[in-house]
This record gives sequence, C-alpha cells and structure tokens, in this order.
Amino acid sequence: MQNNLESRQFRLIRRPNGLPAQDDFELTTETLDAPGDGEVAVAVEYISLDPAMRGWMAEGKSYIEPVGIGDVMRAFAAGTVVASRHPDFAEGDRVTGLMGAQTHAVMPGTQVNKVDASQLDLPTYIGALGMPGMTAWFGILEVGELAEGDRVLVSAASGAVGALVGQIAKKKGATVVGIAGGAEKCAYLTDELGFDGAIDYKSEDVDRAIATHFPDGLDIFFDNVGGQILNAALANLRVGARVVICGAISQYNKTNGVGGAEDAPTNYLSLLVNRAKMEGFIILDYIHRYDEAYPQMAEWIVSGELAHKEDIDEGFDNFVETLRKLYTGENFGKLVLKV
Repeated sequence: MQNNLESRQFRLIRRPNGLPAQDDFELTTETLDAPGDGEVAVAVEYISLDPAMRGWMAEGKSYIEPVGIGDVMRAFAAGTVVASRHPDFAEGDRVTGLMGAQTHAVMPGTQVNKVDASQLDLPTYIGALGMPGMTAWFGILEVGELAEGDRVLVSAASGAVGALVGQIAKKKGATVVGIAGGAEKCAYLTDELGFDGAIDYKSEDVDRAIATHFPDGLDIFFDNVGGQILNAALANLRVGARVVICGAISQYNKTNGVGGAEDAPTNYLSLLVNRAKMEGFIILDYIHRYDEAYPQMAEWIVSGELAHKEDIDEGFDNFVETLRKLYTGENFGKLVLKV
C-alpha cells in the first residue's frame, strides 16, 4: 500500500435536530498512515445504513457513546483488504466491520471479519448475515421466547430486521402478520416471504386490522416502530404475551424527545392485565453468541430458504441523502450504499 492512501470521509459536525441534514456533516479527505503491526487497510465497497445511526448521532445516555463532533460517522461496512500487517489477513481478503462512513479505513485486524464473497454478495454480510440478521435471530428466539404455534405480529416488517424476524418465526411454526407501508411492501410480505397476512398502516386502521387478524390476541409483538403502532399492539395482547422492543423508528427524529405525549404508550396497562412483558434489547449483548445463529442463518440464505432484499444506492457523495431514506419510509429492504 502506498503511504499516501486517501480516504474520503463524512464527519459529524452538528447534532441533528430532527431528520439528519446535509449540513450536519462535512465531507473531508484525509491521508491515512500505512497499517501498523496487527492492522489492516481496507477499501470500503459498501456502507450499511441502519436506523440505529440516528441514535448514535444524539447526545445523552445510551447503550453506546455518541459519535463525537468532528468524528467520522459510525457505520458498518464491507470491503477489500488492500494491505495487511495482521497474520490472519492478506491483500484481497473481503471483510466486514465497523469501518465508518469513509472510502478507506485502517483498523486493527481484531475488529474486522473475513467473509466468503464467492458464496454470497458482500451486501448480504452486512445485512441478512450481519447485524440485522443477528438482531432478528436473537430478538425473536431469545427475547421473544418464540414457541411453535405462537401468534406473531412484526412492525416495519419489510425492513432489514422485520423481514427476517417473520421468516424465522414461520420456520419455527408460528402464525405471522407484518405491518408495512404501502401495497407493494405488503404484497412482498405475503407473496414472497410467506407471511400469513399483512397490514398496510398507510391505508388501514391498524388497531382494527390487528384484531381482525388475531381475534384471540397476540403472543409476540416484535416492534421496530414505536408510537401509535406500539399502542395498537398493546391493545391486542394475549395472557403471557411478549413485546420485544427492537427499535422505534417513528420516534428517532422527534424534536420534542422520544416518546412525546402524543406517542406515549397509553395502553401499557395491558401488560398488567395480561401478565405480559415488554423488553428491550441491544444486539451488542449477543455478539459473543453469534456462532449459535450464524451457521443456520447462512445455510438458509445459501439454500434460498430465507429471502432477503437489499436496497442499494450508489455513490459515496450520496451518503446523507441515502441515510435520510431510512426515516422517511422510502427504502425497501436492507438499505446499503455502494461506494
């Protein structure tokens, strides 16, 4: 590797107020040092866009430190090793890791994972076999305590996590209905993913639709949305139900704080009446257990038994514009930026 490898980088220069804007970031070019002992240099090819990124930009207590002002925006990515001083990696290896929103990265070899790009496309390794896939697996099986015969409702069901949650639940013998926005996304759930039903939150009364699909109530609600969608699900729980809080994308860009009065869970007493539980989780708590999920997920994906959809935008300069699609409902499937 040449010593003057240049990396174009999106740096956070202002905490967003509402939806992230172009002015919240600065596009810079930095000259990177050659990798030192134990490090690798990676040419980034794909950047993962995930709802959690909005929380990473915000100040305040969370499960992880916020991105510092002036720092490269945190992001998962996939690329090719262009130089290595780590014994486990060679030039040409394909890798994934928390590389950030930049075109090149130099980082410890212990912080990247080698993947087989001859087996599956690189975006799959930051999608169905990356954080979203592991989130789906541990969220529905571990936190949701899924059992055969359960009646499961999934919000943001056509998204990167929700689509996998529903398919895993179906494979384990559950009845699954997904909530999504628009006829196209709802048809995808039933026609391509095998969900038992779909609810279009844009055109249907969600509370009434849930009751129609599940007249005897829900065993599991896997929530990626929060707000009034969560409220509707809480009104339709069965005794012993589990509510899994994976995300709350309807709340992330609220300027009056997450969980404002208009979106507060007013139906929370349903948890008491139904002796149900509501539990949030962070996938970082399960990193040491990925080996439990990865082989089965990989087998299903390679065989075609588990469908996944990547929504790939192109052009590094379009990072902010692509990121915004997550919070406006424009993306369809796992959102990825091709550098």
